[in-house]
Amino acid sequence: MVSQGNVPGIESAYLAMDTEEGVEVVWNEVQFSDKKVFKSFEERIREMFENLMQVEHPNIVKFHKYWLDMRESRARVIFITEYMSSGSLKQFLKKTKKNHKTMNVKAWKRWCTQILSALSYLHSCDPPIIHGNLTCDTIFIQHNGLIKIGSVWHRLFVNVFAEAIHGNVHQHRDEVRNQHFFAPEYGIAGDDYAIDIFSFGICALEMAVLEIQANGDNAVSKEAIDHAGQSLEDPLMREFIQSCVLTEAKTRPTAHDLLFHRVLFEVHSLKLLAAHCFINNQYLLPENCVEEKTKSFDPNGIMAEINHRDRPGVHLKYSHVSPLELDKFLEDVKNGIYPLMNFASQRPHPIPRALSLSQEQMETVKTPTPEPQETETRKVVQIHCNLEANEEGTRSHLSLFLKMDDRLHRQLSCDVLPSDSPKDLASELVHHAFISEEDCEKLACFLEDALCKHWSGTSTSPTAMAVMY
Repeated sequence: MVSQGNVPGIESAYLAMDTEEGVEVVWNEVQFSDKKVFKSFEERIREMFENLMQVEHPNIVKFHKYWLDMRESRARVIFITEYMSSGSLKQFLKKTKKNHKTMNVKAWKRWCTQILSALSYLHSCDPPIIHGNLTCDTIFIQHNGLIKIGSVWHRLFVNVFAEAIHGNVHQHRDEVRNQHFFAPEYGIAGDDYAIDIFSFGICALEMAVLEIQANGDNAVSKEAIDHAGQSLEDPLMREFIQSCVLTEAKTRPTAHDLLFHRVLFEVHSLKLLAAHCFINNQYLLPENCVEEKTKSFDPNGIMAEINHRDRPGVHLKYSHVSPLELDKFLEDVKNGIYPLMNFASQRPHPIPRALSLSQEQMETVKTPTPEPQETETRKVVQIHCNLEANEEGTRSHLSLFLKMDDRLHRQLSCDVLPSDSPKDLASELVHHAFISEEDCEKLACFLEDALCKHWSGTSTSPTAMAVMY
C-alpha cells in the first residue's frame, strides 16, 4: 500500500507494475456502498474520469487509465496513476529544516513557476478544472527537481460522490494541520480559481520559510501566517505571497497573472528558447544528433564572440560547452522543469482526446495485452512532407511527419509513382489507423498539392509544410 497525499475517497492505493511500459504505477480503488446508487452515477463517473484522462501537463501527476468493476458485492472504480517515488514537498521541507538549511531563492522561484504553470493549465481548460486540495502534501517533488501536482481528482469525490462512496470521504481540510491551506470562502461559495490561488500562496510561503509554526496541535493561526510573511526579507516575495492570500477572493490574481509577477518573471535566455525549439522538433532529427554534432566540432573553434570598444573581446569556444551538461539541460527542459512562461497563453486549452477504452471495448479484450484500436481518433495538427526523386526520376520517396493533437508524432514513409492517387494514399492511412477519417480529405488535398508541385518540378524546396487545426 502507498500514500499519495491521502486522496479523499480512495479506500486503497497500491504500488503496481505496468508490465507493458515497465514502470511503477499506483492502483487506486474507490468503493461504492450501493450498486443502485453507483448505477445512477455511472454516466457522471464516466464523463468526469474521461475528462481527467485528458489532462496532460508535465507538472501534473499523470492519470493513465480507469475502469468500472461491478462483479463483486460492491461496485468500485479502479484508476491507475503515475507513481511519485520521491515523496511530497512537505517531507522535503521537513528534511531541509532538520538539516538546518534554508530555501534557495532560485529553487523557490523554479518551484513556484512549475506549480503556477500547472494551475494556469487547469484553470484555462474548457470547462475549467479547480484543484481544491492544494497543500504541500499533494505536491510532489522528484529527484531532478521536477514538481508535480497530485490529487487533481479531489473535487470529483468531494462534490459529486461524497454520499455514494463507501466509508467516510477524507478531506485534507478535516485535518487540523492543513486547515490554513484553505481559503475563507472554501465550502461556502461556488468553485472558483481563487481557492486554488489562496492555497498556492500558503504553499509558496511554506516553501520560503520551510514551516509555518502552529501552536501545539492546534491549527495554524492567521497571526502565524502573517508573522511568517513578514519574516521574508525580499519585499517582492512578500508582496507576491500577500496578493495570493487576500481575504476577498475577487481581489486575488490569476495563476497566469502571477507567472508575470516581478518576483518570477525573467527574460528567457537564448539557450532556453533554443532548447524548447529543439525539443518541439526533435522528431524531425536523428537520434543522438546532439552527441554526434558535438563530436564533429573543433574544440578550439569559436562559436560566438563579444566585442568591446574599450577592452579585449570575449571568445566563446565549443570546448566551453559540456555535451553531458547539454544533454542534462535538454532532458530537464523536456521533463518540464524550465517551462516557457513568458509565452503563457490565456486561450482555453483544447483538451486532447481521452486515452481510455470504453467499457464495451474493455469487455472485448480477452488477452492480457489489449488489441490495437481499429481507428485513429486523434486529430492531425501539423504536417511536414518531404519528397525526393530517385536517380531515374521514375519514382519518389515520400516522408510524412504528422504532429497529433496530443503532442505525439508519427513518421511515415513510402515510395510513390506519378500514377498514385493522393486520395488513395490518404485513404490507406485511414485504413491502417494512422490518421482519423476526419483528416482524410484535408491530407488528400495537401498531398495532391505537394505531389503536383513535385512532379511538375515547380517546387522550390524538397520540403512542403501545412498547418491544420
